[in-house]
Amino acid sequence: MPRQRSAFDRDRWLTGAAVLLAVAVLIVIVALPVGALVGQSFFDRAGAFVGLANFAHYVDNPALVRSAFNSVWLAVVSAALCTGISYVYAYGLTLSCMRGKGLLRAIALMPLLAPSLLPAISLVYLFGNQGVFKGWLGDVSIYGPLGIVLGSVFWTLPHALLILTTAMATSDGRLYEAAQTLGASRWRIFRTVTLPASRYGLIVAGMVVFVLVITDFGVPKVVGGQTGVLATDIYKQVVGQQNFQMGAVVGFVLLIPAVLSFLVERRVRRLQAAALSARATLYVPEPMPVRDRALLAACLLIAFCIVVMIGMAVFASLATYWPYKLAPSLKNYDFSNMDGGGWGSYFNSLRLAVGAAVAGAIATFVSAYLVEKPRHFVLLREVLNLLANLPLAVPGLVLGVGYIFFFNAPSNPLRGLYGGMAILVICTVAHFFSVAHLTSLTALRQLDREYELVSESMGVPFWRTLWRVHLPVAMPTVLDVAGYFFVNAMTTVSAVVFLYAPQTTLAAIAVLNMDDAGDVAPAAAMASLIMLTAALGRGLFALAGRSVLARTQGWRSR
Repeated sequence: MPRQRSAFDRDRWLTGAAVLLAVAVLIVIVALPVGALVGQSFFDRAGAFVGLANFAHYVDNPALVRSAFNSVWLAVVSAALCTGISYVYAYGLTLSCMRGKGLLRAIALMPLLAPSLLPAISLVYLFGNQGVFKGWLGDVSIYGPLGIVLGSVFWTLPHALLILTTAMATSDGRLYEAAQTLGASRWRIFRTVTLPASRYGLIVAGMVVFVLVITDFGVPKVVGGQTGVLATDIYKQVVGQQNFQMGAVVGFVLLIPAVLSFLVERRVRRLQAAALSARATLYVPEPMPVRDRALLAACLLIAFCIVVMIGMAVFASLATYWPYKLAPSLKNYDFSNMDGGGWGSYFNSLRLAVGAAVAGAIATFVSAYLVEKPRHFVLLREVLNLLANLPLAVPGLVLGVGYIFFFNAPSNPLRGLYGGMAILVICTVAHFFSVAHLTSLTALRQLDREYELVSESMGVPFWRTLWRVHLPVAMPTVLDVAGYFFVNAMTTVSAVVFLYAPQTTLAAIAVLNMDDAGDVAPAAAMASLIMLTAALGRGLFALAGRSVLARTQGWRSR
């Protein structure tokens, strides 16, 4: 008995040390960089404290204030359009009996595999000065608010769709049965049952899209024209003018709507969870030919637009010389003769994606385990969970600028990481940490706590239970999380655009550089290659996850 007690105390203090170490790591890679950015906004270039003088200068600069206004209204318009379109699509996928749901869902999720630069480049080829349909816009230019909204709606649509399909798939069938029994019309049922049941999903989807658009750098950089936004202003201040203090101020301003949206979203998610817990039966839609055909037509139109946007970029990348010689050629894929980093950028992105997939999957599984499974150090575990969710409220651009201030500080012993591949991996993992952490946490919460209780009673060390029980059962989720990191590492721009060095240029950065140099077709080629690589990588991780899941189910059945 004393031996078991000693082993229990040892496990307790080891898990406590592990939680403390995880908290320290997240403070270093998330909290301190953001704190460094906020702190630098109160100092001038010479390092002297100036209080709110930088903010006063910001308010006195009409161009910067106009950029903040542009960012907000463009994000609001994009969020409204994207949420509305996604709602129709999600309604068709979940609450109708239309055909081809699997294919339509797959098409709608394709933009997740592409960098936000891809739709912007497609818009140039569709409606630009030499675009296929340039006459359709009349005197309106695609280089400006219209291009930003169209590009933003395209790449954020799958994010809103995933939220809305989840919300609408859990509709309570009893409410529909009661409404039909009372003789309510279809329109009345929609207004009094369907719409209220999905209101939380609508709010969350709108908030998510708003934050994604207001913090996106790729779309406004390519098709923004003379329309200034906060994301491009940070880039201009930091990279163009080397004015890091004003860049910190703009980053601080960009952080405000992101944090507010995060808080509102968290509140709404809690209300949604409370509403879902009381639902008893799932609604099974019945065939309604007129409704189903109308929804199918709408979904086909949306899917067609998505395919056209992706197909246009691929077609332009294969055209020999746009728009005069459209014969297919691989000339644009000869990146060694283009500005932007050549093939080395692509292979750097592969290294980053693999490194982020491995490090991110391990780190988020460990953080989720330390939050969920230990029974002691409750307050410390709550702090860990809070820090793990913090990146949801921090835009990638803000995190990237924060990394400059923190990791490049002369007094920081980690300064040697700056300019190498390691800091790109760390920043990417930190940027996308929260969603992966929550995914792993959900998987671990499905495991019965009896496993830990039995192990403790038998004196089995916690790490042996972790290795033999928790990890094998959660491995499909771990691989799914690895695929999530792989895709985002291949496609991200905002978090790493300030951190790369000449020897660590990335594929998405190469797309930006080639577009700036006027090599739009090679930029389309690189963007298409990024999308193909992300799709292949995601598919491999998904196949591995299914294989592990099949073996796990076989083990459970025995």
